[in-house]
Amino acid sequence: MNVCICGGGNLGHVVAGFVATDGRYEVSLLTRHPERWAHRLFVETPSQKLLTGTLKGISNEPAQVVGKADIVLLCLPGFSIREVLMQIAPHIKPGAAVGSVFSSTGFFQQAIDLLPASMPLFGFQRVPFISRTIEYGHRASLLGYKNSLQMAVEHCPEPDALRCTLEKMLKTPVQLLDSYYEACLSNSNPLLHPARLYSLWKDWKEGTVYTRVPLFYEEWTEEAARLYIEMDWELHSLTALLPVRAEMIPTVLEYYESPDAASLAQKLRSIEAFKHIPAPMKTVGGGYVPDFQSRYFIEDFPFGLALIRQLARERGVATPVMDVVHAWGNQFLNNQ
Repeated sequence: MNVCICGGGNLGHVVAGFVATDGRYEVSLLTRHPERWAHRLFVETPSQKLLTGTLKGISNEPAQVVGKADIVLLCLPGFSIREVLMQIAPHIKPGAAVGSVFSSTGFFQQAIDLLPASMPLFGFQRVPFISRTIEYGHRASLLGYKNSLQMAVEHCPEPDALRCTLEKMLKTPVQLLDSYYEACLSNSNPLLHPARLYSLWKDWKEGTVYTRVPLFYEEWTEEAARLYIEMDWELHSLTALLPVRAEMIPTVLEYYESPDAASLAQKLRSIEAFKHIPAPMKTVGGGYVPDFQSRYFIEDFPFGLALIRQLARERGVATPVMDVVHAWGNQFLNNQ
């Protein structure tokens, strides 16, 4: 089977290398920087095992890597999805399935708008791996696996066959969702990251310089956990009006097995795969300031959180906490 991975970020490295280790798949990569990639890709695992995968093709030209693919899997931030879908659309072969490694930044909405109605689409609710790049184009780290994956499918005559294909490819049990709303409405990154960022820097003003970079998860506060829970309540007020089964998007307290904000903060501080991750900051004279061009800002505010708020407005659901957090983050994006 031919698989094309679109995107050379953390997830692109790990997914491409992981799938390419299995000899049943010929894996190609669509990336803006093909000259920086080696055909042999190494992926370190939590058990200290080193996976070695060989990429069949590496290109920034969709015609060279997309046309033969049976599966096209986007590992892209929200701000790149529309542009890449437009680039690859003329080259996707009939019958190929196009999907996204996660769906909370608008994949389904944009794919339905841009691709033929007959084209099978799929998207995961959460990413299959926690991933970090070690050496760009050469080596990456798979920091954590999911025990199972939830996937939505649209326009597919045999959804269970596609489910089986992805399950084998990612070597993880995959469960089909009832609608793409169950995949694209997530209380993971679109709420998780903004809650922490707001609690960190809600009082930041131009000229404020910090002396250290806090750890994003290991120093998670009860205030951030409380914000996260409140935004999650608003999300679930929306999902109650949509074709979304309650068990498919558990509350954050259920998901993290925490009874309250204090225990949720403690849980997030203790997750092994989240350790040693710094808050997004950049160096300036005399210290550090928030990096408003980091993925935490340019993806989760204008795409993930904005999508939830848009759907809530369309259905008359009030989101006062999300509104405050979104307005705070958006002001910095608008000033860049």
